[in-house]
Amino acid sequence: MLEEHIIRITDKIHLQFYRRLFSIIKEREGSLTAMEVFAVEVIHSLGAPTVSEFADFLGISRPGASYKVASLIQKGYIVKEASEDDKREFRLRLTEKYYNYIGLYEDGVREYVREVEEQFTPEQLTSFDGILSKVESKIDEAQPVIRPAEPQE
Repeated sequence: MLEEHIIRITDKIHLQFYRRLFSIIKEREGSLTAMEVFAVEVIHSLGAPTVSEFADFLGISRPGASYKVASLIQKGYIVKEASEDDKREFRLRLTEKYYNYIGLYEDGVREYVREVEEQFTPEQLTSFDGILSKVESKIDEAQPVIRPAEPQE
C-alpha cells in the first residue's frame, strides 16, 4: 500500500511538472530538447557537479557529457565556475535563466506542500516530516548518489 502511494505521488508530481514544462517551452532558438531538460534537471539534483561527476552519474562518456554541457552553456542554462577548493576543477552551476524558465518542478512541489500544511496539525506535519526523512535515508542507502553541493545564495 505505501509503495503504491509513493509511486502514484511521484508520478503525479512528474506529470504536473511535464505539463508545466511543455506549456512554457516552445520550439524556438535557445529552447531545450527533452534530453537537455533531463540533463539540466540532473545537474540541479546533483547540486554543482563537475563534468566528470555528471558523466559518471549518467553513465556516459566524458566527451558526451562535455558536448551536453557545452550546449547548455551556449543556451544560457548553466555556467562553469572554478571550484573554491581546487581552481583547476570546474563546477556546473545553474543560471537565473534555468530558475526563471525551468525551475517548475520545485514550484509545483511547494504548491502541494502549502496545501498539505493547511490541512494538518503541526504535530501531524512533524510526524510526517520524520517519516519522509527516514524514507529519504533508505533511498540514499539503496542508491547512493553524489551529495549535492550547498545551494548558492
